[in-house]
Amino acid sequence: MAVPMKDTKTVTVLVLVEAGSKYENKNKSGISHFLEHMSFKGTTRRPTPAIIHKELDSLGAESNAFTSQELTAYYAKAEYSHYAQILDVISDMYLNPVFSENEMQKEKGVILQEISMNEDLPQRDVGRLFNELLYGDQPAGWSVLGPASVIKDMKRDDFVNYRKLHYVAKATTVVVAGKCDSNKVFKDVEKIFRNISTSQKTPKKPVKEVQKVPQLLIKQKKTDQTHLILGFRAYDIFDKRLPILKVLATVLGKGMSSRLFHKLRDEMGACYYVRADTDGYTDHGTFEVAIGVNSKRINEVVEVIMKELKKFTVELVEASELKKTKNLMIGRQYLGLETSDSLAEFYGIQEILKHSMQTPEQIQKEVEKVTSKDIMKIAKEIFQNKNLNLAVVGDIKNEASLKKVLKF
Repeated sequence: MAVPMKDTKTVTVLVLVEAGSKYENKNKSGISHFLEHMSFKGTTRRPTPAIIHKELDSLGAESNAFTSQELTAYYAKAEYSHYAQILDVISDMYLNPVFSENEMQKEKGVILQEISMNEDLPQRDVGRLFNELLYGDQPAGWSVLGPASVIKDMKRDDFVNYRKLHYVAKATTVVVAGKCDSNKVFKDVEKIFRNISTSQKTPKKPVKEVQKVPQLLIKQKKTDQTHLILGFRAYDIFDKRLPILKVLATVLGKGMSSRLFHKLRDEMGACYYVRADTDGYTDHGTFEVAIGVNSKRINEVVEVIMKELKKFTVELVEASELKKTKNLMIGRQYLGLETSDSLAEFYGIQEILKHSMQTPEQIQKEVEKVTSKDIMKIAKEIFQNKNLNLAVVGDIKNEASLKKVLKF
């Protein structure tokens, strides 16, 4: 896929594969992310990580990769005259990793430290806990990083076998965004990827969702600040109601004029950050409110959040607030797509997960169509006890009292 941009001097090459932690087995949990790391550790043409890093640095390039539940992505961004070279490097890493035994053993230590780092950051760890609460012992409930015990036991053959199952043509998307020539991009990609495996893609297991009453999961931790996610089971990325839910999330907790920011930070002085958002996947989704508070005020804060959520089910959002919200969403969308890397990710993730794409203008139209009645309708559908979940990382003294306020 080529996404030409007129007013830029950069180009981004992004390669994505439809393979993440939801495609793993329990005894290989974390392998998608580990394989991502190993792709930077040497290829058949660039046998050491030092060679890869030196070449990219010599171009003034930014490069990285990321792994989520449903995809893994590799990218490099540089001044546009270096397009051919960054395409060569990123495709080489994707197509020809050597999985050196020596590098693998060293990288285990790196990933174990990454796991420890996330456990030491409760604002991150609470996200992992929230997924565990909702989905339990199935891939959607496991950490993308995997447990330390599994990482320690990984073998070279594990990477080779996993890659054969998932790194195939049907599951691969290549995006070049920025100052580029579309015709040349298509020819170059076709040539470079001509020998990629055409085997069938191994599917993931469907997510199972079972819940009847509100659920609470607390990880006791001595911290100065307690972090929590209060959320609901919601819509997958294909659901036509998702744009409405995104508008609701923005009214509630995006921007410094949002309801929760105004109430919890400006009026109550109860937090530094608070945000609301949706998180959509191919077969499940959530609506979440995340916040960090003093543990002594957690019950008070949860009660306020619940009260604000209930308002959506009984009161229509006023026209002026809805207009402000739409302007915020549309404006931030375009601001967030001004760079070649952001545009590559915007289109690449849509293609790899949905196998279809919307332009920013199409998304804008969806946002503009949302009405206050639409918002009230989906609020009534989602904000129910059977969908309600609360994950907490912090020093919680009275779990029973917290359970009492966790209900509609």
